[in-house]
Amino acid sequence: MQALEVKSLLEAKLPNTQVEVEGEGCNFQLNLVSDELAGLSPVKRQQQIYAHLNPWIADGSIHAVSMKFFSRADWAARS
Repeated sequence: MQALEVKSLLEAKLPNTQVEVEGEGCNFQLNLVSDELAGLSPVKRQQQIYAHLNPWIADGSIHAVSMKFFSRADWAARS
């Protein structure tokens, strides 16, 4: 699976979420920018992302995923 595929999949499933993906092959680092996700507990945030990625994790297309969550304001402040 390619980084662009992961980005497109998650942005289609999570409206109002900006997804930045780094990595290749089956290991990815996700930066997810969403006020809605940022307001959830860390476990709830991860559960939402894994719910969309589980089919690819199960078939081995994705092996490892690390995630960082940002509100829009926090993301803008990084630049």
